[in-house]
Order: sequence, then structure tokens, then C-alpha cells
Amino acid sequence: MNLEETRSNMVTQQIRTWNVLDDSVLDLLYKIRREEFALPANRAMAFVDMEIPLGYGQVMLAPKMEARILQELHIKKTDKILEVGSGSGYIAALLAGTGAHVYSVEIVPELKTMAENNLKAYDITNVTIEQGDAAQGWPKYGPYDVIVLTASTPVLPDAFKKSLNPGGRLFAIVGEDPVMEALLITCVAPGEFTTTTLFETSTTSLINALQPARFTF
Repeated sequence: MNLEETRSNMVTQQIRTWNVLDDSVLDLLYKIRREEFALPANRAMAFVDMEIPLGYGQVMLAPKMEARILQELHIKKTDKILEVGSGSGYIAALLAGTGAHVYSVEIVPELKTMAENNLKAYDITNVTIEQGDAAQGWPKYGPYDVIVLTASTPVLPDAFKKSLNPGGRLFAIVGEDPVMEALLITCVAPGEFTTTTLFETSTTSLINALQPARFTF
């Protein structure tokens, strides 16, 4: 079986069956080749329904998760996007294929370099990657139309909601093991938000993520 057959099987068997049916999203999965954003040693796992280690305690999310995030955000060509956690640059590449500009923040210098190199190889120019700690917000380029947290946070900082334009959408995985919830938060008016629980999941946490208050005696 060649690579394109394997990719097609991934889309048909994993992604479409998880209710990702938006043709514009599915087309991007064929255009932006996921295996080229994985570490060379892990490229054989690029089409498997699992997270792939990137080193430094970080991972590429499972393919169906990446596709579902893209579909749920309903990104428009005019959207200014914040991504928290660049990783290998794959989600940034998908976001850049649908939105106007992506501001992506990565705390690990080596991953920032990896993401930059991967995006350069695709000649993707509408992504700005910065090194920094955005786990509790990144208002520098805000407000944003879309915000994506690519790893989990036990508590969602209010700073992210405050950085949304009216009509803006925020994807975040919130909670702690064994149960985390993938949330879609929409700013329906200044200071007013709706929250939709999309599914339950579990994944690695953002470095320096906001922690819940602990009672001490």
C-alpha cells in the first residue's frame, strides 16, 4: 500500500467516521502531508489513530482530533488566529490554509525551530511563530477571531476569552486526568460567551498551564 492509499484510509476510516465531513477540511488533510511534520523516527505512525511524541513532553494530537478542531472552529479567510503550542507546525499549517494569519507561540525553542522549518518547506508565509509562554494568554496580537490551545489546561484562564473578538471562537481541552473536556467557546457579544462541550478526551498539558486552587490544611 502506498502513502496516498494509507492517507485515504486514514481520512475514510478515522476522520470521516468521527463526523468530520467538511470537504474543505478533508481536502487540506490531503494537501498538507501529516507525516512530513512528524519526527523522522515517528513518520511510520503518522496515519495511526494515536498521538505521536515530539519530544520535550509534547505530542502531535491524533489525526481525527486535529481535523475535528478545524471543522468545529468554522474558520473564515479573514480570521486572525492565535495558536498556543506550535509543536511541529502541523496544526498551524492547517489553520493557515483556512484563515488570514496565524500567530503561533511555542515555549520550547527546539520545537519552535522545527515548526518554522516545516512551514518553510511548504512555503507557508501567513504564520508568525514566536517563542514564549502563552499558557495563560497572549494578548500581543489580539483580539483574535480564533484561538486554539493544542494541549490541555486544568483551568482555562479568563485571558483567552477576553482576547476574542465578538463572534470569535476558542477551542480548549480543559480538565485533568482521567477526564478532560474539549470545549468550543464562542463570544456572542462583548463579555458574553456560550460554551459547547464537544467530546471527552485526555492529552498532555501545556507547560506552565494554570492549575486549580489546592486546599491546604
